[in-house]
Amino acid sequence: MNEGASVSPGSTVRLGLKENWRQFALLMLVNAFVGGMVGVERTVVPLIGSEEFGITSTTLVVSFIVSFGVVKALANLVSGQLADAWDRKRVLVLGWLVGLPVPFMIIWAPSWGWVIAANALLGINQGLAWSMTVIMKVDLVGPKSRGLAVGLNEFAGYLAVGVTAFLTGYLASRYGLRPAPIYLGMGYAVI
Repeated sequence: MNEGASVSPGSTVRLGLKENWRQFALLMLVNAFVGGMVGVERTVVPLIGSEEFGITSTTLVVSFIVSFGVVKALANLVSGQLADAWDRKRVLVLGWLVGLPVPFMIIWAPSWGWVIAANALLGINQGLAWSMTVIMKVDLVGPKSRGLAVGLNEFAGYLAVGVTAFLTGYLASRYGLRPAPIYLGMGYAVI
């Protein structure tokens, strides 16, 4: 549990998936939304780069993934320290606040630089929010079920990446690259 968490005298903290399944399930849903934000971009953003901004270089088109990865790695590096200093829930909320403008930036992007900036914000969102859902789940189940908690977290997040990528591809084929497919990301961020 969080060392800074206060427990009232006489109460006992019970670790385990069965004992904390409601909060654990809520965290899985939160992480599915975090993963869904990535899924929105993986299908549509490369096409926006090539078809709407006329970028012919494959390296340049996938540069949004590089900006995402570098920033996510740095956010992962500091997320644990922030959680210890501020509290896990605050860091999770901060991650979502940073992720809120991402869908809007992509919908209204006048240049490829805006897409790169949106992906940098998405990297911070992922580094803070995904990391906090992992840490919070491990806190709930305790050290004996740590592997199960991490596995379920990854399952929820990457299932959402895949399902959302499929849905955005479908929406893009029916309604165009912007804005319809990006509405999924707006929904995830707002919820």
